[in-house]
Amino acid sequence: MHRSGFVNIVGNPNVGKSTLMNALVGERLSIITSKAQTTRHRIMGIVNGDDFQIVYSDTPGVLKPNYKLQEQMLEFSQGALVDADVLLYVTDVQDTPDKNAAFLEKVKLIASSPKQQTKVFLLINKIDLTTPETLESLVSYWQRELPQATIFPLSAKERFGIDQLFSAIKQALPECPPFFPKDQLTDKSSRFFVNEIIREKILLCYDKEIPYSTEVEVESFIDEPESPQHPQGLIRINAVIYVERDSQKGIIIGYKGAALKKVGMMARKDIEAFFGKPVFLELLVKVDKDWRSSTSRLRHYGYDLS
Repeated sequence: MHRSGFVNIVGNPNVGKSTLMNALVGERLSIITSKAQTTRHRIMGIVNGDDFQIVYSDTPGVLKPNYKLQEQMLEFSQGALVDADVLLYVTDVQDTPDKNAAFLEKVKLIASSPKQQTKVFLLINKIDLTTPETLESLVSYWQRELPQATIFPLSAKERFGIDQLFSAIKQALPECPPFFPKDQLTDKSSRFFVNEIIREKILLCYDKEIPYSTEVEVESFIDEPESPQHPQGLIRINAVIYVERDSQKGIIIGYKGAALKKVGMMARKDIEAFFGKPVFLELLVKVDKDWRSSTSRLRHYGYDLS
């Protein structure tokens, strides 16, 4: 008997969906920062065993869109509701339960519909930041809100409750052959993860609107073979950071290029860890005016707008 299925992770911004995804997959596929709207794409992580294959999807936090990029992010989240074998609705001990109530109503319909085959798990994350009394109150609240869902209190960051959740997910999957080759880890390319690592460092190094106005594009990715100079091989990467305005370009670069150099050093370190070999990384900064509101530019950057 072999079990396979799609497990989609949804919820409000900043409740720890990406941390949970990485904990379940065992790899650092989704970028993690303390800022909301970190995840822009729907990212798959595939976990394989002899008798199972779990295809996880991390999705952007649910929000009310203000421009086309956010509209696409919301579509990713809503799409995750309709193609899941197991739906993980993530909240946390600090989340406002009635935020994005319309999206939660859709989750309730899935959980309560007798025609739906999707199993809904309600995850209360970050329980290491609260008291037993508050947690008990939250569990009671969600039992009333989603009586058909199975509730899992956990801490993705501390990995508390992850093993129990993993076992429940595995048992909830239908009997099915694998959807992907057993050695495949994700549906994304190497360039995609370079983009995400650089974007994560921008989120960490800059404040206010700057990180949300940037997009990263890898123009070249050359994986050189082993040589006397580089016994492990070498990856040469040229990437461009796009911003919406000239003033933002100056902020990204910083005084005498110091800010951009810091981003590059931090990104290179993580890219080397991700690929397991030395990396030469060159970063440029260019202006792409109002790209977040342009359908053609969003398509160019890999957002599949309908």
